[in-house]
Amino acid sequence: MNIAVIGGSGFVGTRLVSRLLAAGYTVKILDKNISNFFPEIHVFADVREQSALERELTGTDIVINLAAEHRDDVSPISLYDDVNVKGAENVCLACNKLGIRKIIFTSSVAVYGFAPVGTDETGEINYFNAYGRTKWEAEGKYRHWLSEDEKNSLTIIRPTVIFGERNRGNVYNLLRQITNGVFPMVGKGTNLKSMAYVENVAAFIEYNLHNNPGEYLYNYIDKPDFDMNTLVSEVYTMMGKPNHKIFHWPYWLGYFGGLCFDFLGKVLHKKLPISSIRVKKFCANTMFEANNIKATQFIPPVSLIDGLKNTIKYEFIDKTEGTVFYTE
Repeated sequence: MNIAVIGGSGFVGTRLVSRLLAAGYTVKILDKNISNFFPEIHVFADVREQSALERELTGTDIVINLAAEHRDDVSPISLYDDVNVKGAENVCLACNKLGIRKIIFTSSVAVYGFAPVGTDETGEINYFNAYGRTKWEAEGKYRHWLSEDEKNSLTIIRPTVIFGERNRGNVYNLLRQITNGVFPMVGKGTNLKSMAYVENVAAFIEYNLHNNPGEYLYNYIDKPDFDMNTLVSEVYTMMGKPNHKIFHWPYWLGYFGGLCFDFLGKVLHKKLPISSIRVKKFCANTMFEANNIKATQFIPPVSLIDGLKNTIKYEFIDKTEGTVFYTE
């Protein structure tokens, strides 16, 4: 079976490709960035260029599209549409032309926006930013492709925030602050956070390779969901600091500080690590359910606690050096 992983040079893609190769699949990475781990199977391709996709997808049985513009501070903002929406359209056109009948697409729980606690796959679509909007519109492109041929198979996976070794996204920044002992908890810390360990996300994508024709829609979350106080306490325990006290900043003060960083970033024309939207996201409940997965036989290979332990050991205890991935 020949599998093309678009965006396979990135954080999730590298884990996924490693699993696929170990399982004996023939894999090709299509990415505008070289793969530091699998350069021998990498080819340059940008989802914004349909001709490149058609050329490099020839002979492919399954397309897995992980490519996306996803940071909070993408500029120009039109990149969200160019990569996420137009890119999805280009993938579908290429698959139609080449007779490829199976696509797996990683969307995001961002399509739900600031959703009610426990939102599952039936939740209201209520995105609040360009990333969530364009992920939802990309899903629409794939659903249109699905409707064009009854032999087509489409799997859409909406992961929550993904963390793991080598990642330099929001969870890493949170863990780094906690392990450094300078973590400023904004708010009461009772808000719930869903997370997903990268190895489990990769395993679930692999699990869906043999889906029959039709649509499959899944949220992906690793359970249990921690509230912020519990998460911070667990991390302190893993670091050998079980009695470390947690200091709480009032929400209004943290949000005001975020607004100040917004202003400062505009004045300096720089992308700063703190912003009002990040404070708001940090203090919000982002707890989801993955009820559709419960109807499958999938079992995550790594528990959430072990995923946190692996990450903390790799990044902050052993302080392993090497290639990292900057995501948010």
